[in-house]
Amino acid sequence: MTPGHPWPLGAHWDGHGVNFAVFSAHAQRIELCLYDETGTTELRRVDLPGHTQDVRHGYLSGVKPGLVYGLRAHGAWRPERGHRFNPNKLLLDPYAREIVGNFEWRAEHFGADPEHAGHMDMRDNAAFALKARVVDARHDWNGDRHQHTPLERSVLYEVHVKGFTMRHPGVPEALRGSYAGLASDAAIDHFKRLGVTAVCLLPVQQHLDERRLVEMGLANYWGYNTIGFFAPEPRLASGVGGVSARDEFRAMVARLHEHGLEVILDVVYNHTAEADELGPTISFRGLDNASYYRLPAESKSHYENHSGCGNTLDLRQPRVLQMVLDSLRYWAGEMHVDGFRFDLAPVLGRGDHGFDRHAPFFTALAQDPLLSRLKMIAEPWDIGPGGYQLGGFPGGWLEWNDRYRDTMRAFWIEGAYTRGDFAQRLCASSDIFQPRHRAPAESINYIVSHDGFTLADLVSHAHKHNHANGEHNRDGHGHNHSANFGVEGPTDDAAINALRSRVVRALLASTLLSQGTPMLAAGDEIGHTQGGNNNPYCQDNETTWIDWSAIDEDRLACTTRLLALRRQALPFANRWYDGLPDRHGLQDVTWLRVDGSELHGDEWRRPDGRVFGCLIGHPGRAQSPLLLLVNGDAGDIDFMLPGGQWQLVFDSTHPRGESSWQGPGERLYPLPGRCVLVFAAPGHGLDL
Repeated sequence: MTPGHPWPLGAHWDGHGVNFAVFSAHAQRIELCLYDETGTTELRRVDLPGHTQDVRHGYLSGVKPGLVYGLRAHGAWRPERGHRFNPNKLLLDPYAREIVGNFEWRAEHFGADPEHAGHMDMRDNAAFALKARVVDARHDWNGDRHQHTPLERSVLYEVHVKGFTMRHPGVPEALRGSYAGLASDAAIDHFKRLGVTAVCLLPVQQHLDERRLVEMGLANYWGYNTIGFFAPEPRLASGVGGVSARDEFRAMVARLHEHGLEVILDVVYNHTAEADELGPTISFRGLDNASYYRLPAESKSHYENHSGCGNTLDLRQPRVLQMVLDSLRYWAGEMHVDGFRFDLAPVLGRGDHGFDRHAPFFTALAQDPLLSRLKMIAEPWDIGPGGYQLGGFPGGWLEWNDRYRDTMRAFWIEGAYTRGDFAQRLCASSDIFQPRHRAPAESINYIVSHDGFTLADLVSHAHKHNHANGEHNRDGHGHNHSANFGVEGPTDDAAINALRSRVVRALLASTLLSQGTPMLAAGDEIGHTQGGNNNPYCQDNETTWIDWSAIDEDRLACTTRLLALRRQALPFANRWYDGLPDRHGLQDVTWLRVDGSELHGDEWRRPDGRVFGCLIGHPGRAQSPLLLLVNGDAGDIDFMLPGGQWQLVFDSTHPRGESSWQGPGERLYPLPGRCVLVFAAPGHGLDL
């Protein structure tokens, strides 16, 4: 072995040999351990001879892709100072492109003596440790490119790779639950029929199942427990034809791109699967615990836990920040994904004194020639001090808007909130985003995500039913703004089912017609239920797998109609509205009372008035104007239509959103309770 180079980090084959480079600011030396192709027999062990600016490195000439290796780090065992070096533990390269082995929860994986936590455990774990395999990074993309769908035309669709296709009869059985299954004709046909523009995949970076779950016979189905930030999860690959998980993922991306669909990854850079001080030593902890993790200054044998998962990655450290950026560039550059949704995103901007929207992470992304052009989405909260940061991210970032979610749920389901609250959410939460000079499209509007009730369960359950998770129903959100409308769970009562469906259509219409970027959770458009489980993170079974034999065809048709209306009419532009007349005396938006006059002042906040109209018209609209009527109350009311000729193009009281009504304005229209109606001028040119 020769010294080689300190860059790039990880193991890289150059056509003649492999260069290894590993960061550790505090290790005294790092050994490279080579194994046979199965990872069971150690062939050779050698120190990495090069040492440049906290990077240990070395070059092996003549070796090729397929080589399996692990690392051993030598240094101080001083947990009270943050150092947990234990050379008895074989460590996984943080930059591993492919991971060898199946992790089993064994005592050998723990760095500390189980009887004396301050002492090193002397047992060797190599026979059971995860190892890395050197890969050939070359790939012919045949001209594939990022999609760069404009935000104002984007509709996000959150989907679990496995759950979407596991029960789909149109997906070949061998491909169900896999990357290849998500790229199948049946899956793509559904995406295109629906009219979404991007699939947002729940985590696909390789993860571990927590010990507690394994002991209960469960698994971390969602995947928010990453151990390999550069490795596609092999359990989501079909393996058909002997194709690697990496290449199957690439083929999926290319095929989705071929049909105009973006691929956005949910990524977890806030913590790792090594958990707290009682967790295993797998990779980061053993290589440089004091650098990779945030440790309390007064107790460095413990961990700051802003993630709720035991540890928090420390992006104040330049090499940790580099790892995150390198990982993002890998998925964007070598795997061609179109954007990222960052789990517990405030962690990424935490400095010494809390969240900072000017933190190095955001600065680095903004100047990166590849990443700066992709979609960046924040889950804008973590559980640390000052962790709720909705609206506080840099311009250009999109943010999950839970204020939108909660307001719309409460408005339609509980009869709470005023029309003023509704209107602010309808207009991209202008009270939150506009004062911070953010664009309307940066608000991601959603009613349901993977985390919580499905849309069907939201109107069928007043209470969560999470007993199958093994936590005595203590997990999951307790305040959901949900209701059962008379019966908990499924019912044969036609009136209750009709009311539930009516509320669902109003929620869908609100989401898909609001200003901002809408997001749907997969299955909500067809009535997917999880039996009232609002935290099924550990349910890798028919609880979470979408049942394609129970499609609500009316709901699917209604959702499709709404998306077609949004796509063709674009009810709101990606700019802030002021309601003021232009030089021609025309207003970009006019808010209406039920008598047709303009809505002003204190009337917005009156709790007894949850009915209003919104007349939208501005230069540059393809079809102008549009009239949106909202009745958040249960009772019907007559609404005075503005002057002109009108055609009803969407009616949420109809099972499919359809209507054939048209007629003149300046007349009373019978506006049903709990509904959203959209009118356009005759000859509007919409193909619905």
